[in-house]
Amino acid sequence: MKDIKYLVLDVDGTLTDGCVYMGENGELCKAFNIKDGYGLCHQAIPAGIVPVIITGRTSNIVLNRCKELGINEIHQGISDKLGELNEILAERGESLKDCAYMGDDLNDLHVMKAIKAAGGLIGCPADAAAGVIECADFVSSKDGGRGCVREYIEWILY
Repeated sequence: MKDIKYLVLDVDGTLTDGCVYMGENGELCKAFNIKDGYGLCHQAIPAGIVPVIITGRTSNIVLNRCKELGINEIHQGISDKLGELNEILAERGESLKDCAYMGDDLNDLHVMKAIKAAGGLIGCPADAAAGVIECADFVSSKDGGRGCVREYIEWILY
């Protein structure tokens, strides 16, 4: 197991396929992969890794999924992901080197590069943006929302 205390995750394009399904009355839906949920709930958390969700969008759907999985660190509507993560870590006396991060798009690069420079780990789905793939220590064989988070967790743990 790699020495990681926090698994920091983007949502759209990582825990989901990046699609937002909108009904004719404006209702939104997102699809989450059960394998990712199992990895978080039954592998990462029991191993002492704290999942931290930091996402730019705000959604009750994300809150409901996190509640179901036992994830308590949920930060939504965040444009400065690095600033938010630094605040979370400062409260706990931890640093970026204690983090593994998985994201898929260019808005994740700032925090990914900072974590990597500090000695933490970076992962991404197979369908991540090219710049994200170049930064990653681990590129999943799976696309976002298709089990990439579970694959990353298993890479970290085993």
